[in-house]
Amino acid sequence: MANSPIADASDQLLGRVAVAAKLISVDQLAQATREQSRSGSEKRLGEVLVELGLITPEKLRRALELQKGVLERAQRKEAQPVEPPAASPPKVAAARPTPAPASEIGAETDGQAARAYARTAVTPPTTPREVAPVPAQPRSAAGPTGSIPLDRGLDTLLIEAAGRGASDVHLHSGASLYVRVRGSLCEVPDSKISRDDTERLILPILSADERALLESQGEIDLAYTVKGLARFRLNVYRQLRGLDAAIRRISLQPPTLADLRLPAAFAKFTNFHQGLVLVTGPSSCGKSSTMAALVNLINEERAEHILTVEDPIEYLHPSKRCIVNQRHVKRHTESFARALRAALREDPDVIVVGELRDRETIALAMTAAETGHLVLATLHTDNALRTVNRMIGSFPPDQQEQVRTMLSESLRAVISQRLLPRANGKGMVPAVEVLTMNRAIGNLIRKNETIQIRSMMQTGSAQGMNLLDTSLAQLVKSGEVKREDALLHADEPKLIPNA
Repeated sequence: MANSPIADASDQLLGRVAVAAKLISVDQLAQATREQSRSGSEKRLGEVLVELGLITPEKLRRALELQKGVLERAQRKEAQPVEPPAASPPKVAAARPTPAPASEIGAETDGQAARAYARTAVTPPTTPREVAPVPAQPRSAAGPTGSIPLDRGLDTLLIEAAGRGASDVHLHSGASLYVRVRGSLCEVPDSKISRDDTERLILPILSADERALLESQGEIDLAYTVKGLARFRLNVYRQLRGLDAAIRRISLQPPTLADLRLPAAFAKFTNFHQGLVLVTGPSSCGKSSTMAALVNLINEERAEHILTVEDPIEYLHPSKRCIVNQRHVKRHTESFARALRAALREDPDVIVVGELRDRETIALAMTAAETGHLVLATLHTDNALRTVNRMIGSFPPDQQEQVRTMLSESLRAVISQRLLPRANGKGMVPAVEVLTMNRAIGNLIRKNETIQIRSMMQTGSAQGMNLLDTSLAQLVKSGEVKREDALLHADEPKLIPNA
């Protein structure tokens, strides 16, 4: 039996609040709502998010508190008299409370609470199909200005969005155009995109094979280059109202650790000649960029064979001192697992896995790391402890003892990271957690005593270990980030000092 309209509206509001507060990503919210719809259960969105491991119970409580505050503010606003409109068109308020359209959470907006939350004033467009983006959050008040043409093809749209500092563009049939600036979603008002609009923008860039995959699977990941500007990672998918796309900007050149403001000490992770190095974190936290910086270091300093398996290929790595071969899943190989099985016969020294998505891929990555290869991979986990537990928990109980032994011997390091908005509103800054393997931590993994890893990390700074909370606290103390932003990512909020 389906949830009531009131419950549905409450879930939609919770999802929007959680995305706006960066407790989850748009992709994670879409995953949870798809699972909620597919299962046909009466579970609320918060329960599904926790069950899928996309949010911790503590962060869910914070989201519910924020949701309550939004409703209270909306009720107060509704109780106020409505002022007559000004003679000239009003400017759009900078602090718009709507971080994402209903299509981003896979359901129509319904119920008084969601309607109150979505209500806003808009500015008429300057031309019939040109619109000015408006920040969705208070911190985006200095966001992009000017107009973005929608009738001149995808290249022009991406060039205009990039020129205004957008890292992401969201095209949603039946909803407004959204761009992400400094981590916050900004709506382009009066820009409702039709089914025909999204198909006109997206379909021309797809090959015949990609169109066939999209039609057969309903979604496809691909990379696209705007010459002289950047590469873009696209996730194109069908939904109730038509064709949608989430587009992420990627630099034409691989970044350096300095470009990413990551510790120079991370370079030591490229010195391993075998073992597993994991880069983890939620969506949109810079995992791919960090891994690209590590690959680029190896490419510049070692004479070896690097093989990457990605979906899609994001950063392009021309061969420097290394031979670099890059394979795109679904285009050059059937799956991550098949590519990894083949890789063991292709004489690589370094294997780069875009994402450890399933049990088979995890098993093959550990096997490759055990058999003389350096394996770099990403994983969607919140911190080092959850990374270790996720790796082990991916296997049936009767296999976990063997997996613990394999992991204790093959794991070299875990980097877990977040991206936070700077306090001055100018860009983002990383917060990082680092686990480096030693004999003591290996024993904890092997003996199934991983709960003690966090305390071991607290005392392991001399070995380069660092907790995420420590990194967040340092950023708050230095004034680089606001305390309220740091609290959204903290495992133990009490460790975050007052600014």
